[in-house]
Amino acid sequence: MYILRCADGTLYTGWTFEPEARLRAHNGGKGARYTASRLPVEMVYRERVASKSEALRLERRIKSMRRGVKERLVADASSGRSTE
Repeated sequence: MYILRCADGTLYTGWTFEPEARLRAHNGGKGARYTASRLPVEMVYRERVASKSEALRLERRIKSMRRGVKERLVADASSGRSTE
């Protein structure tokens, strides 16, 4: 599960088995329609989970969070409190 910061400052949440390959795909304009018009993107949060279903549940939960909560999650990860 990951969060990207787009060039316009917005956040995009998704999941993948290969985070680095997915980041390259997003920056190549082939990751998602949302990010394709907001390039470049940078990965600001990653969380490793045990299964695809768990990743999808976490993605759904994060997508439902308010922006401020997501920003705190990203800030905590960048300050060394990452969950990966």
